[in-house]
Amino acid sequence: MTNPDIRTLGRTGPAVTSPGLGCMGLSGVYGATDDDESVRVIRAYLDGGGTLLDTADFYGAGHNEMLISRALRDRRREDVVLSVKFGALVTLEGMPVGFDARPAAVQSSLAYSLRRLGTDYVDVYRPARLDPAVPIEETVGAVAELQQKGYVRHIGLSEVSADTIRRAAAVAPISDLQIEYSLLSRGIEGNRILQTCRELGIGITAYGVLSKGLIGGSGTAGGGLSHFPRFQDGNREYNQSLVAPLREIADAHGATLAQLAIAWVAAQGEDIVPVVGARRLQQVESLLGSAQLRLDAEDLARIERLLPPGSVRGDRYPAPAMTQLDSER
Repeated sequence: MTNPDIRTLGRTGPAVTSPGLGCMGLSGVYGATDDDESVRVIRAYLDGGGTLLDTADFYGAGHNEMLISRALRDRRREDVVLSVKFGALVTLEGMPVGFDARPAAVQSSLAYSLRRLGTDYVDVYRPARLDPAVPIEETVGAVAELQQKGYVRHIGLSEVSADTIRRAAAVAPISDLQIEYSLLSRGIEGNRILQTCRELGIGITAYGVLSKGLIGGSGTAGGGLSHFPRFQDGNREYNQSLVAPLREIADAHGATLAQLAIAWVAAQGEDIVPVVGARRLQQVESLLGSAQLRLDAEDLARIERLLPPGSVRGDRYPAPAMTQLDSER
């Protein structure tokens, strides 16, 4: 980034560059990857001035954390902000089979993450989802104990409702909520989540900014996306047609449609940091370049007219996964 966009995650969180790098795709979620290339991707983002790396202990069953550790060798730990999710359970084939956010599991999960990452602390630690069997107060309380011991710097949340956010914030300061937010996913604007976070001084780290490639990507149903509702029954073509008119605005700025989508999320508030995945060096260049795109009030109003909230067809996730999202209740 020529002039890095530095933002603070909420009132109590760390300063990070916007956008952040989402590392999930580097562990084969959307197709085969090459570890050497993945390491180059992470290093290119950091060399370009980026600081925020977002991962989870269940991405590739620990592979993603080990990949990040390799990429960070010979680098100063304090120059990187590691955001780590925990709690998701997976099968040997990598399929999700529930969540475990009990206090004992929290401590065990972090112990493994620290070893794989090759560090003695993580900057932000967050449950990936709400465990329906464990009160959020118990989970956040367990992370707060690890924070007091210096193993965790800040506490985050992911995909939880406004009521759950309030309950969590009553236990310990929350730096940020990680949740899907994009031109095609604007639920947090109308279900009190964004309002509640702003009231409590909690930042937003927005993932899904490119809607799994529907915005600025191939938009195909490859890489295991065919079971997502937005790619089924004609929805893919319809959703792509929604965003197509935005290309004219991007062209006027000398930017790509993907860069426009990232810049739009960043323009929704200084308390919002888009987190975008990249698997190739060219994507890193585009990601970093989006920080230089500034949308004015006229741009934002035009985008709103072309793509108003609620236009998209299809839910964010397949039905079983939607039932696991506290944020959708």
